Amino acid sequence: MTDPRTPEGDDYSATVLGSHWFSGPPPATEVAPDRVEGSVLRFGPGVTAAMPAPFPLVVAAVAAPRRRRVAGLRRYALAAIVLAAVLAYLGWQRFGPAIEVRDVAVTTDPQGPPCDATADVVAVVGTNGRPGTLTYRWVRSDGTRSEELTERVPRGQREARLHLLWTFQGTGNYPARAELQLLSPGQRTAAVDFTYRCSP
Repeated sequence: MTDPRTPEGDDYSATVLGSHWFSGPPPATEVAPDRVEGSVLRFGPGVTAAMPAPFPLVVAAVAAPRRRRVAGLRRYALAAIVLAAVLAYLGWQRFGPAIEVRDVAVTTDPQGPPCDATADVVAVVGTNGRPGTLTYRWVRSDGTRSEELTERVPRGQREARLHLLWTFQGTGNYPARAELQLLSPGQRTAAVDFTYRCSP
């Protein structure tokens, strides 16, 4: 018995009908973009979704050098501050407070030199550790006076030793006195007494 709902004709095929259902509607034709704004492509008047940019934005490329420039300026500013501090320290070392004499003492062997020997008279000059030059002279009790002498004191040295070598000859006893006259910086004097003894 024939089903009255079955269509007549030899063109009917269940397979063809099924393929119509599975294939779906025909594909839509592509719509060309109507405008390009930066890196966002808009398709059609109603589509507003933004597509990811295929290349970096111009704004980001400009902002990066600005950050690098600020970092470079900070680095140079730090270097300039360090350089200024070093120059200030060197200037203070060179042109800061001058050498100052704190104390002066003169000593020698209290027994005096033996016969026909030399007495080593030592003046110890205490300073403030600044670099500078000491100007001085020795005055002996036999009427001898040295010319002006100088002693260079380097930075950090807080003590200068100045020597006077006084040679004695002959027999007898001779009371001797050696005096240091410090001429600069400031004026100070210090002396020591001793006796030369030589028995015949």
